[in-house]
Amino acid sequence: MDITGSHIGDAPVLPDLLNQIQADEQIDSVTADGAYETRKCHDAIADRGAHAVIPPRKNAKPWKTITAGAVARNEALRAAKYLGRALWRRWSGYHRRSRVETKMHSVKLLGQRLMARDFDRQVAELQVRIAVLNGYTALGITVTGSVG
Repeated sequence: MDITGSHIGDAPVLPDLLNQIQADEQIDSVTADGAYETRKCHDAIADRGAHAVIPPRKNAKPWKTITAGAVARNEALRAAKYLGRALWRRWSGYHRRSRVETKMHSVKLLGQRLMARDFDRQVAELQVRIAVLNGYTALGITVTGSVG
């Protein structure tokens, strides 16, 4: 997680979030909404060897830059135009993003506003909320093992 002020958008933070994951840990795909449809985001995802599942904008044009991120984004753009946006979302697995939206809703259920006024204390407050939610999530995960 990364907490920023309201003057910083979501997309510029994505490369830093990906860098929080150890370099030797494989990332299969990164799913994000249209706000992340930038060259930096696509390049950061491609640099990690992951597949970007980001819907192209409705008026999107192919990028001329020849980077791995631009090539992958142009392929997604072609697929979205060929299949149509609705079918592309089903085909690409974009619907999985709703799980993240549900988790963010859970964070908001713990309080719409932060009680702390100082930024460092706000960060600590959000870290506590996330730790509580991760604890609840861990309680609900089924653990299976072989018997024999």
